[in-house]
Amino acid sequence: MDEIGLKAAHSAVFKDSDSLEGICTRIEGYDFNQGVNYSGLLKSMLSTGFQASNLGEAIEIVNNMINWRLSDETIAENGSEKENDPTYIESVRTKVFLGFTSNLISSGIRETVRYLTEHRMVDVIVTTTGGIEEDLIKCLSPTYKGDFSLPGAELRSRGLNRIGNLLVPNDNYCRFEDWIIPILDQMLKEQLEENVLWTPSKLIARLGREINNDSSYLYWAFKASLLAFVLVSNKIPVFCPGLTDGSLGDMLYFHSFRSPGLIIDLVQDVRAMNSEAVLASPRRTGMIILGGGLPKHHICNANMMRNGADYAVYINTAQEYDGSDSGARPDEAVSWGKIRDSARTVKVHCDATIAFPLLVAETFASGSKKFSA
Repeated sequence: MDEIGLKAAHSAVFKDSDSLEGICTRIEGYDFNQGVNYSGLLKSMLSTGFQASNLGEAIEIVNNMINWRLSDETIAENGSEKENDPTYIESVRTKVFLGFTSNLISSGIRETVRYLTEHRMVDVIVTTTGGIEEDLIKCLSPTYKGDFSLPGAELRSRGLNRIGNLLVPNDNYCRFEDWIIPILDQMLKEQLEENVLWTPSKLIARLGREINNDSSYLYWAFKASLLAFVLVSNKIPVFCPGLTDGSLGDMLYFHSFRSPGLIIDLVQDVRAMNSEAVLASPRRTGMIILGGGLPKHHICNANMMRNGADYAVYINTAQEYDGSDSGARPDEAVSWGKIRDSARTVKVHCDATIAFPLLVAETFASGSKKFSA
């Protein structure tokens, strides 16, 4: 190779770089010479790279979400009397929508959701049917750890149902049937005699009342609804648009033969759910969505009604290459007006059973005093 060729090759390999100093975060992981400091470890994820950095960013966004107050905004001179009241504008927080799929309630994430609900740290919950029934069933009988490789035919012969590496005895669903059928009977009676119009969220609140067990997040959501008579902002509705897609749907099916006539109005809940977003103003809205499917779309769609959420954190392992909403990144939702183009967003590609407790530890739990007022 001649000198000209060598210079060209050298120039191609050692092309001058733009400076990133002061623009980008330096990649540095946690130094265990500092000892074991879990808060420091979580903070270091932001500069670790890959999905650790996405989790670190999710922690930042959720902290921004829960720290925001209307007092942070510039109030117009011709604002309302309320908007000129310092106490009022300091009390106005982001409305937080939490969505999750049923498998997470089957797992130990149930206890994290219960904590958030018990302390009224979230404002609206959306889940699938399993996210309702599994919470109630666990009050009646436990779920056990199994293995992903256990053969389905053998488990079936033993009356055991597998959810990943979790095992749910069939007896649990028998106990659930014994518990819920009398409640459905009473609801039908109230419908016929008192003209009660049942919706999925009203049914869910009723079940939270009837379970009367403080290990249940539905119980705490119902308790928050009671407080709503005094403190309107403390109501935590739980929405489940696909109410029939699970064991609860089986119970409604069997009940329709034993005692026909129970009506559950889905349309009223669609209106109520969308209103949670539309009527959020002057509050900001934030979405924390674990998994995909119905809860993810329902929360995003409701926020479209207000021209998008202000914060969005997705935690799931779904990919976008097949065009599914479950795998879609936040930017796709921006195109629909479900997330504002000015919003802070991130998707963490991770099993939520790993990422979500870490996120809650460094956000809601570490800042729990903010929610005591």
